[in-house]
Amino acid sequence: MIKEVIVVEGRDDITAVKRAVDAEIIAVGGFGINAKVIARIKEAQRRQGVIVFTDPDFAGEKIRRIISKRVKGIKHAYIAQKDGMKNGDIGVENAEPEVIIRALENAKCEVKEKVSNFDINDMIFFELTGNNKSKEKRELLGKELGIGYCNSAQFLTRLNNYGISREEFIQAIKKINKEK
Repeated sequence: MIKEVIVVEGRDDITAVKRAVDAEIIAVGGFGINAKVIARIKEAQRRQGVIVFTDPDFAGEKIRRIISKRVKGIKHAYIAQKDGMKNGDIGVENAEPEVIIRALENAKCEVKEKVSNFDINDMIFFELTGNNKSKEKRELLGKELGIGYCNSAQFLTRLNNYGISREEFIQAIKKINKEK
């Protein structure tokens, strides 16, 4: 049983998450996030905590940002794009139960104070930007750290905002380098 309330995009996502875990789930219904839904999410955050678990695409990120602006202290769970892909459709509803469980176990909180443990030099040194394999490496590292895939600028922001320690980062880099 998951303690936090999980926020997803739609009914199919609820079905997929329920196959993986026992949890209370709120579906936002896409971009139509109204004041009533935000009020429910705020109340859930106050009482039990919230994990936002949206699709690994543009729409999912936009919904995640809308919720993050209005509800403070929430956690974020991510799946890799390839783990949510089925017949050209991308979404949480396509993920296997093991993938969903891992994403929820790795859910990260946003850090309130500005932290800069990582900078562009780290991104370059560890070949997360400026290299023809950078995209693939960010995808693997994002999956390992539980922060999802994104472009280099957003990846750097997530490393800093989700409280990833230098030690955790180095261990993840070593692991993905061994697997390649």
